[in-house]
Amino acid sequence: MAAATETIILFGATGDLAQRMLFPSLYNLHSDGLLADALTIVGSGRSAMDSDAFRGQVRQALHDHLPSERVTDELLAGFLARVEYCAVDVGAGTGFEALAEQLGDRRGRPVGVYLSTPPSLFGPIATALGRVGIACDECRIAMEKPIGTDLASSRQVNAEVAAVFAEDRVFRIDHYLGKETVQNLLALRFANALFEPLWNANAIEHVQITVAETVGLEGRVSYYDGVGALKDMVQNHMLQLLAIIAMEPPSSVSATAVRDEKVKLLRSLRKLTAADVQAHSVKGQYGSGAVNGAAVAGYADELGAASKTETFVAIKAFIDNWRWKGVPFYLRTGKRMPQRRSEVLIQFKPVPHNIFARVGAGRLDANRMIINLQPEENIRVTVMAKQPGLDRDGVRLKEVPLNVSLSDSLDSGRRRIAYERLLLDFIEGDQTLFVRRDEVEAQWQWIDSIRDAWAAVEMVPQAYTAGSWGPSAAVALIERDGASWHD
Repeated sequence: MAAATETIILFGATGDLAQRMLFPSLYNLHSDGLLADALTIVGSGRSAMDSDAFRGQVRQALHDHLPSERVTDELLAGFLARVEYCAVDVGAGTGFEALAEQLGDRRGRPVGVYLSTPPSLFGPIATALGRVGIACDECRIAMEKPIGTDLASSRQVNAEVAAVFAEDRVFRIDHYLGKETVQNLLALRFANALFEPLWNANAIEHVQITVAETVGLEGRVSYYDGVGALKDMVQNHMLQLLAIIAMEPPSSVSATAVRDEKVKLLRSLRKLTAADVQAHSVKGQYGSGAVNGAAVAGYADELGAASKTETFVAIKAFIDNWRWKGVPFYLRTGKRMPQRRSEVLIQFKPVPHNIFARVGAGRLDANRMIINLQPEENIRVTVMAKQPGLDRDGVRLKEVPLNVSLSDSLDSGRRRIAYERLLLDFIEGDQTLFVRRDEVEAQWQWIDSIRDAWAAVEMVPQAYTAGSWGPSAAVALIERDGASWHD
């Protein structure tokens, strides 16, 4: 078992993610007694300030982003006592020597370096850490997605980091994997004999994965226009969900076993070519409209210029293996959707013969499983049931839901931030919920095939009204197969 981290160095400590998620998560772990007394947190950013001034920023962030009853004077004082600051200008390559000096002999004990920075800085930071000796055998590094912008750049970033940190010390973060419901997918599939025998092409007609956002650019103008929905959401969050839903049973829940199966699944994704990309994918960009009753501007208006960047993607994907032969996986993600929602729908095949047809029952609705990831976390299975009555006018059947609310059923108490689990696993050296290098590269290979096919046919985004579920072509994408999106 890996040695627990004694020092966390957080690059990008003054940024939005650190203030909104990382420090509140670390504070919650501290409050619950899950951090070792000796653990220290060294924040780093370009801004010149001392540790006391930085502690003031952290204090304000905790008050801003946590319920007031969680932030008590005693716990806050104990947490802030762990916090230090050292200014490092990564772009200029300055400040690393001062950071090493501040750590002192802590450099020789387990250090966890967390990069909440643009991916272009991952390699330079790793190189500089190696130069100043913050890369011991028990030191590890965590990187926020995305890892590169395509397969080539991903390989370059991974190679630069690998020159300093071995793969078993590299933790690539996709925060979706920290969500309780995503982790529960493993339990749902592999701890229940009820589902696994049906989890294949014999019983399942299709699968839908939807990640919908109501927000627009929201201050991410410079980042998002160079990325788009395909790389921002599909390449990481959605493909990781797909891998967990569709992978073969691992031999255990160890990091190696789980990630081995995910890689095999990702490599089985059928690449899209120029010949089929127009029939199997849709690009969209939102125009002006209304979301949650409020008027919103179109993407080009928010950006201040015309753009060909997609804010919506729908893809019909296939997995070429025995389990999923012929089963379409419909992926859909977009900004300025009517609702914020992340869900997976498993559409089962209908029963082969309706024995109730002769006694008055009409069409039987096929069973569905709907797995909600956010904002609610629950699992719902729809089944056919007989309506009460004497049936003198025939048998009446109705689709009824079987609901499992994770928060209600499991009495989980406080709803944890996804980063709490990920940060604790990082501190303890457990890589199960982190993405391995070959996973990232397999994801990029599939994404690059789509981007290349789009470029070959000069595919441009179709306009859709903000507050709608995307372009009409996205509806046609699934309805031509006799199905419909779960809206």
